[in-house]
Amino acid sequence: MTKPLILMTDAAHYDVVYSINPWMQPDLWAKDALGARRSAWRASAALTQALEAAGADIETIPGVAGLPDMVFPANAAVVLDGTALMARFRYPQRRGEEAEFLRAFEDLQARGLIDRIVALPAGLRHEGAGDGLWDAGRELFWVGHGPRSDAAAAGVIADVFGKPAQPLALASERFYHLDTCFCPLSGGEVLYYPPAFDTRSQSAIRDRVAAQDLIVASDEDAARLCVNAVCIGKTVVMAKAADRLKAVLGERGYRVVEVDLAPFLLSGGAAFCMTLRLDLKSQPAASRPQAVAVREQHR
Repeated sequence: MTKPLILMTDAAHYDVVYSINPWMQPDLWAKDALGARRSAWRASAALTQALEAAGADIETIPGVAGLPDMVFPANAAVVLDGTALMARFRYPQRRGEEAEFLRAFEDLQARGLIDRIVALPAGLRHEGAGDGLWDAGRELFWVGHGPRSDAAAAGVIADVFGKPAQPLALASERFYHLDTCFCPLSGGEVLYYPPAFDTRSQSAIRDRVAAQDLIVASDEDAARLCVNAVCIGKTVVMAKAADRLKAVLGERGYRVVEVDLAPFLLSGGAAFCMTLRLDLKSQPAASRPQAVAVREQHR
């Protein structure tokens, strides 16, 4: 079986020097910037080790001075079946990342790690896998919009990848990307934080996911950014979690691996934000896991 291939960015240039979401605390960071940077380097290395121990191969690209949030490559692109749909950022503080990530993806393409690079239509904003989560069991994209990404991007994602895309409206600037509050798991469950969504989107989630497969994150789980997790098989890598969530996931057969990602929480990012799967593949409906197909037929 091919190992998962995950893109990460070297954390050497990570800083918290501006605020574009409610999590970001540049004043707190500045009190001990050198110590915070050292903690961030250690945390990034620990995350890399945890992902490798879970069975992943890691492809690391260099960060760029002056682009501290480049450490969150989940926002760089939506990737499926060898195609990368490149992001376009809302805030000017992050727009410099677009050219840098494009160069990195062109290198990945030259090395055969991806096949095709696609640009968003002019004027459209969408911030990559942060707002475009592939659900392998249901063979669809969950597409967040509101704080960072445009609602119209769901249609573009559906067209580019030839897969259904379910829009979800985010109702809070605190949960500014879908990956901060929504996590499809390998067994068909979805870990999510309902208050992050408007009423219509909560209904859309319940329509597509059977009740027994919905795992509701608590306020504490959301505040720790534990929903921003990476699922590799039956291993879930996440920030330091509460005992309740670990127990719930354990009862479902998952092994929770915690990493202290406190320096990155100060930017509003955690495990998923710091990664981007490059190897995700879709599959024909006939090949889908039977349990998931049955759940969908009876939802």
